[in-house]
Amino acid sequence: MEIVHVYTRLRSEFGRPCLLSDRSPELTLDLLPDPGLSAQFILRTPRDQATQTRCDMSEHQVNTERFETESTGVNHTEGGWPKDVDPNEMEQTIRYRKKVEKDEGFVNSVTQLGSAMVHCIQQNNALDIYQEYCTEEDEGEFAEPPSAKTINVFRDPNEVKRTVTGLSWHPDGGKKLAGAYSCLNFQASHSNMCGDSYIWDIENPNRPEMTLKPVSPLVCIEYNPKDPHTLVGGTYSGQIAYWDTRRGSQPVELSSVEHGHRDPVYKIIWLQSKTGNDAFSASTDGQVLWWDVRKLSEPTERLVLDPSREGNLERALGAICLEYEPTMPTKFMVGTEQGVVLSCNRKAKTPAEKIVCTYEGHHGPVHALHRNPFFPKNFLTAGDWAARIWSEDIRDSAIMWTRYQMSYLTDACWSPVRPSVFYTSKMDGVLDVWDVLFKQNDPTLSLKVSDEPLYCLRVQDSGRLVACGSQGGSATLLEFCSGLSSLQKNDKSLLAAMFEREAKREKILEARQREQRLKERSRSEQSDAGRDMGDGTDTHDVHQLMTRAEDDFYSVVEAELRRRDDPYQDKDKVDVNGGEADI
Repeated sequence: MEIVHVYTRLRSEFGRPCLLSDRSPELTLDLLPDPGLSAQFILRTPRDQATQTRCDMSEHQVNTERFETESTGVNHTEGGWPKDVDPNEMEQTIRYRKKVEKDEGFVNSVTQLGSAMVHCIQQNNALDIYQEYCTEEDEGEFAEPPSAKTINVFRDPNEVKRTVTGLSWHPDGGKKLAGAYSCLNFQASHSNMCGDSYIWDIENPNRPEMTLKPVSPLVCIEYNPKDPHTLVGGTYSGQIAYWDTRRGSQPVELSSVEHGHRDPVYKIIWLQSKTGNDAFSASTDGQVLWWDVRKLSEPTERLVLDPSREGNLERALGAICLEYEPTMPTKFMVGTEQGVVLSCNRKAKTPAEKIVCTYEGHHGPVHALHRNPFFPKNFLTAGDWAARIWSEDIRDSAIMWTRYQMSYLTDACWSPVRPSVFYTSKMDGVLDVWDVLFKQNDPTLSLKVSDEPLYCLRVQDSGRLVACGSQGGSATLLEFCSGLSSLQKNDKSLLAAMFEREAKREKILEARQREQRLKERSRSEQSDAGRDMGDGTDTHDVHQLMTRAEDDFYSVVEAELRRRDDPYQDKDKVDVNGGEADI
């Protein structure tokens, strides 16, 4: 049962009704300005205060579970033929086709199907489905800012971590990454430290795809560009090891200790040869050795890095890095721990002529040496706290260099796709990306890759992926944006003009310094000759020089006195730049 209460009220109890009507505006108050109030005005600094009502949120990236795919093939067999016709016999198939084409049913079927095809063709002709729009817009105006992201981190699976001393990309698409692991700190290695190195699949950072087991820890490793199954590495003991991944983890060939290097092998490079089995290595023992990996019993050639060109191993410079350009097969360059870069010619007639020239520019070891892939005459070096760009024609000084960084530089290399971009790694764990066309004083992009010092870096051939090895045994894989990994418009021409301009400037400065040195030398020789001749004929020349110097001095003094007497006489003398003219 529902109970309802009804309340009633008369209309008169609501009061007077409201009547709305239009009327003109009325002025109720008019305040005139008071000039006397302006003295009390206080000017305050404006302040912008932002408020946010929602809670702060952070961005987090995770690697999802990887889905494994497999490629399989399908065998297709031709069918539809009668039993009495063999599809493999060309004469029988031709005869059968002619028989079918004469049939009236075949003509009717083709006519019916043709009308549908004509309709589709007419649609495609009326509308270009492959037309590209906005082709006239300049992509450079909308270029994205330089950026990079971490793809994977490959960590040393051992308990005792070692430094990643060398990296090498797989030559077939860069799907694998080989890393050399070693401890280079003096007397820091111990008996329970593992000596293995690894090959990683870039899609699987959980465990290495293959383990390499050298007799001594590897310091450097390099894939064969002609055979992706073979690798060569230099060990801490000075030996050279050669692997074929199809034959297991143990090295196929190993050089002997007595015929190898006396110090760790810091760099090894494959040579451009017909067989693809030649390589050469460098070490701090002052030697460069050439090898045939099929027979590593002894080197095929030897070069002692003696700057005096006498072949004395005691005075040889210790090699840290090598540079070899396949387009110049007879030339190579060596970076030493004394800060000197040696340019060498392998095919010289005598051993003394193999060291062509030297470049001095670093206060410490040259940790990186790399030619520009687009301009081979210009090469990049990294050492102490700066990176320098050199020209082969100028030996006294680099044509460009970065300012001194706060941390020590450990490695550097050019981008394989952008001629003006190069990368540098530092001891503070930062990877710097430099674009000399964009700015020269500061890096275009700086990335804090690791809390540990970075030791080495390697760029993939496509330029999009960069691997950095740290002192703590981690190899970080970075992916860069398309602006840093694709060739930009006019990059080559602009960089060529910049290199030419800087090289010309250095040549002018070099010629001027040479001229000053010659003047000083001739002046010192004249003074020495005057002292030796005593009261000879040169005494008269010396007296003339002294008289001329006195006259010049007194003329300058008279001009200064005249200027002081009339200080306004030079007010109207203005040079073309708007400054006062020199007296």
